[in-house]
Amino acid sequence: MGGKKILVTGGSRGIGRATVLALAHSGAHVAFTYSSNETAAAEVLSVAAKAPGRVIAVRASVEDYDRTKKVLADVQAEIGDLDGLVLNAGITRDGMLAMMSEENWDDVIATNLKGMFNYVRAAIYGMIRQRAGRVVCVSSVSGGRIGVVGQTSYGATKAAQIGFVKSLSKEVAPYGITVNAVAPGFIETDIWQSIPESKRAGILKSIPQGRLGQPEEVAAAIRFLLSEDASYITGSVLTIDGGLSS
Repeated sequence: MGGKKILVTGGSRGIGRATVLALAHSGAHVAFTYSSNETAAAEVLSVAAKAPGRVIAVRASVEDYDRTKKVLADVQAEIGDLDGLVLNAGITRDGMLAMMSEENWDDVIATNLKGMFNYVRAAIYGMIRQRAGRVVCVSSVSGGRIGVVGQTSYGATKAAQIGFVKSLSKEVAPYGITVNAVAPGFIETDIWQSIPESKRAGILKSIPQGRLGQPEEVAAAIRFLLSEDASYITGSVLTIDGGLSS
């Protein structure tokens, strides 16, 4: 990954943070976006300071296309034309559908689905011009692999992301661009911490490996899909869930 220029959306925490650090320590120059947590973003920059790759942070929402184009232009001015894009920014607004507000549904759609559209649309032109590029979307086993109570909105966006990846991969394959997704299961991130303690033991019992995944394990898969070693892989979904959905 030495010298590669990668943009990671939602890179201040969890899987995004682990991905930024994995890429930077592999020699890539990485820009990451974050929505509001200045402290978390600064911590990533501090940890990455001694990595061989350069890391920059950009505070930006993913829902506005004009703002997205400005972010892309600023990032390219700082680190150069993008070789890869990691679509990690996402939110949950869990709740039973019968009691779900329209606002919560719209928030999840705007971030998880429209945000992906915005960044890919803004970045794909440059990749087509250079006839090379890697796009990796962080989906979920909730996106059609398994159903999770209370995640109709989240699961719908994650399933849509997989459909997006499969269609886009065919559109851009002639230009040397690959488009893939990873589908993590239960990973030890902030989302796990939000699950009530009473439910955690049951979840762990449902995972054949009997443990949570670590963000670094997902980041390693993302790094692989961004690398030249994955040049003949496109339109694929790599499940990372300890056997949960097998």
